[in-house]
Amino acid sequence: MNAFDQFEIWWVTGAQLLYGGDAVVAVDAHSKDMVDGLNQSGNIPVKIVYKGTANSSKEVEAVMKAANNDEKCIGIITWMHTFSPAKMWIHGLQSLRKPLLHFHTQYNAEIPWDTMDMDFMNLNQSAHGDREFGHICARLRIPRKVVVGHWKDESAQKHIAVWARVAAAWADAQDMLILRFVDQMNNVAVTDGDKVA
Repeated sequence: MNAFDQFEIWWVTGAQLLYGGDAVVAVDAHSKDMVDGLNQSGNIPVKIVYKGTANSSKEVEAVMKAANNDEKCIGIITWMHTFSPAKMWIHGLQSLRKPLLHFHTQYNAEIPWDTMDMDFMNLNQSAHGDREFGHICARLRIPRKVVVGHWKDESAQKHIAVWARVAAAWADAQDMLILRFVDQMNNVAVTDGDKVA
């Protein structure tokens, strides 16, 4: 049995409803494609599960609280597809009690200079949305791993894989029992250690 089979990582895409229904459908399709691609790459040991697109503060908070309460979920990967106003992430980020990875990427590997129009620009604002998200994480001092690179690049996938292994170790340590043998000498203060940590 693979030790990682018991775990999953949740993928949450950030967006907003400003750009209409077609954009929502495209964001969802792109997110599913990216998650499927990462899972099929063979580089990431833990299954990534797409948990939908968060378009409001309530949706962000709901998915973060659900992650906290799901024993299989060992961490969250966030990615901003469109411009996702970062203030809507504040309560959700403050409530998250699991490891966080901010994936600073974009769906397209290249910019289609010849066909690009305002619809394309409105839909594909990862460069803007991810900077906004990174800013609020920094301001809130949210501990996180940031991975920068295209989602199809093996180097980016390997950085995610390292974080996934650390997240699995963190999850395993949450209910770990540790037995200590003869670590304290009678009447010697420096051998007390920290019995609470």
